[in-house]
Amino acid sequence: MTARTQDTYRPSLTFLSDEALTCIHQTALRILSEIGIRIYSPDILHLLARREGVTVDLERQVVTFAPDAVGRAIAQAPSGFTLYGRDDASSVTFSTTCDFVSQSIAGEYAWVDPVQKTRRDPTLADLEQCVTVADALPNVDIVGAMVQPGEIPAPVRDIHIIAEMLKRTRKPVRTWIFNATSARYVVELFQVVAGGSENLRAHPRGLLGFEPTSPLMLSKDSLETLETWVEAGQPISIGPIVQPMGTGPVTLAGALAQQDAEILAGLVVAQTLAPGVGTVYFGASLMLDPRTADSTFASPEQMVLMAGSGQMAHKHGLPAGMQMGLSDAKVPDAQAGMEKGTGLLMGALAGMNLTSGLGIAGCDQGASLPQLVVDDEIVGFVRESCRGLAVDEESCAYEVIQRVGIGGNFLTDPHTLAHVRER
Repeated sequence: MTARTQDTYRPSLTFLSDEALTCIHQTALRILSEIGIRIYSPDILHLLARREGVTVDLERQVVTFAPDAVGRAIAQAPSGFTLYGRDDASSVTFSTTCDFVSQSIAGEYAWVDPVQKTRRDPTLADLEQCVTVADALPNVDIVGAMVQPGEIPAPVRDIHIIAEMLKRTRKPVRTWIFNATSARYVVELFQVVAGGSENLRAHPRGLLGFEPTSPLMLSKDSLETLETWVEAGQPISIGPIVQPMGTGPVTLAGALAQQDAEILAGLVVAQTLAPGVGTVYFGASLMLDPRTADSTFASPEQMVLMAGSGQMAHKHGLPAGMQMGLSDAKVPDAQAGMEKGTGLLMGALAGMNLTSGLGIAGCDQGASLPQLVVDDEIVGFVRESCRGLAVDEESCAYEVIQRVGIGGNFLTDPHTLAHVRER
């Protein structure tokens, strides 16, 4: 007899066993406790020196972390948080169990013309168009800038981008923030939208991408930006780009261990600065092509690496960001569709909670508006595929099949009418 309680069964994909995850994490803890992380900020070094289980070598600028200190930082980080847009109804929630949040890319330095198959410098008009389209697309949850307009001087570009985006979308927005000076102005913009600093703290508007420098370094600019951001109560994603055989070990397990160490070092810093700040564990690592030493965006190995990264994030109880939905294709074509679709589906099945490459064309080679529209469609397809199916007596439909009988027609049956809009 079918169970009377309805259960929903969703497809999933598991690469690594608990034993494998433990082995990788124990390697990361050894890296942190025996090798350490170089931190290029005297202020952060002195702050960490006061944290239990952290040892600071001021002369070498190297910090080592005892496993207990890392464990306390993981415990301080929340398992989820909410990010708000100009319209609170457009907020998105991050957790280890949520459906994945999708974001258009934060800002490329070229604009791709898929008809002419050329790249050119992006403009402010391109930015406005990207934001307007992303605001209207149903499967873009966070609007990324997509481009870095050349008309705006580089030292203030990120500030102006956020201002332009806030005018044109109700959704949460994101671009790259390049230093602490910019971060302070961007936080002020968010405070205006939120109605003050305390309202912003309660309803955060900005997700900062914090990138440790592989192998095993945290830069001065990134740390100062991080400090400004988290002290305003704004959440972060921590995502180093470990490149196997380049800036990390050639083996995927070794790359995952180094990535885990770098993310957790950033987590200790963030939780020291602002205990309880929301954090996404973001797998951003990319494979190198050994023939050319170029990064590749969509190799099978990279997809496996990201899926393993997502499992590691959930082992720590943190939302999992994954660098999925990418392609090495330069324009929207069959290759782009195959690589982006495969990556997004694999990420969703592996528990991805955030992906951020919608609209990107090639390996950081440009942004494409048609590609954004195609990517939005792929995300919708993947989300529908991962909804799973509900199982109970009603959905198993014995009485319906009995009522219609052999050779009958279900089209006009009341059961069809009751459930036809569910899918």
